[in-house]
Amino acid sequence: MSESNKPRLRAFETAPHQKHIADEDRYLYKSGQASHKLVVIGTGTIGQEHMRVAALLGRGKIHGIFDTSTRSMDVAEENFRKISADPLIRYNDLESACMDPAVDAILICTPNFTHFEVLQTALKSEKPIFLEKPMATELGEAAKIVEIAENYKSFIQIGLQYRYKAQYAEALHEVLSRNTLGEVKTVSMSEYRPPFLDKVKQWNKFNEFSGGTLVEKCCHYFDLINLMADSKPIRVYASGGQASNFLDLEIDGRKSDIDDHAFVVIDYENEVRANFTLNMFCADFSEELIVTGNNGRILASEKSNFQQQGPHEATLQVELGEQGASRSSQVGYPRLVEQSGHHGATFYEHIVLMDRLENKRGEGATPLQGLWAMIVASAAQESVVSKQAVEIDEFVDRHQLSSLAR
Repeated sequence: MSESNKPRLRAFETAPHQKHIADEDRYLYKSGQASHKLVVIGTGTIGQEHMRVAALLGRGKIHGIFDTSTRSMDVAEENFRKISADPLIRYNDLESACMDPAVDAILICTPNFTHFEVLQTALKSEKPIFLEKPMATELGEAAKIVEIAENYKSFIQIGLQYRYKAQYAEALHEVLSRNTLGEVKTVSMSEYRPPFLDKVKQWNKFNEFSGGTLVEKCCHYFDLINLMADSKPIRVYASGGQASNFLDLEIDGRKSDIDDHAFVVIDYENEVRANFTLNMFCADFSEELIVTGNNGRILASEKSNFQQQGPHEATLQVELGEQGASRSSQVGYPRLVEQSGHHGATFYEHIVLMDRLENKRGEGATPLQGLWAMIVASAAQESVVSKQAVEIDEFVDRHQLSSLAR
């Protein structure tokens, strides 16, 4: 049995009542030797999540960090010390972090509007790159990343980790691998949640820096919808706006302009029809995916008791009527994995990243998939403003994406 597949019983590794077990007696509790050294660029909320996940998984070691904010690095290092005794290098500049010959892969977790610029330095290393979503804030920059990736010496993986959430991973398996529903006809997704969390300098409250809500947050959902539809989107219509959140937020004379709700309808080339609902002024978190085909319906849902800090619940329902066996089940990952971030999705995203570093088959989100999620999101944001349906062929032509969006 390989080290990566050996049972770990992680909950016992640091349990107080098991500390009498000496290192030489550890088998089920023993951490594997990390094979890869990682550097995290950007040590805010998501950067620290990747640090936690890497430490928990144990296949990659956080070798060093860099952030333009000293406070962010101070906090990240303090938090990391609680979960790992590994030495941590703090780089003085971006180029030193990327070009360190000891580093095997670079994780870019900086604010959205810096992704493209940071990537230019990381590319000089010719190392594997993990680039958080959205890959850019502008479609032109996203298109350039796709072009670069096609000829890049290594690989670029995009951080669209919602495809690894337990309920969505199971739904994708049912729809795309088992063909449980037959031909997919409709896809419906929704997210109800509290407002965007605070960020350094509140960059996520402004379209200019975030790319807009439907790009910044909802690219996850458009990625999932695109995967389920398995076709090219041809038309997008959306209605939305800023109804409740950050109406009084103003920084340096600039008022927050981020949308906090939207309804989006997408038509696909294979006649699949999809819709997405977003509401960001709710007390708790909930998500829902409904996929309907010739043979039945799948409902994947998630509810997080945010206010009471309770565990989240994820369920999958397969409803086939006379077409086959129906079932309803709770799905999820081990509690330690779910607590490491995004309900365990980031952990399994890291497994794919580690597999790719070891030249194993790993189906991580590609730059082209990231671009298509952005195309749908950006078309939806344009539709919100114009109050007109956006034809995707015309949209990609206007943005000079025709050679890539194929």
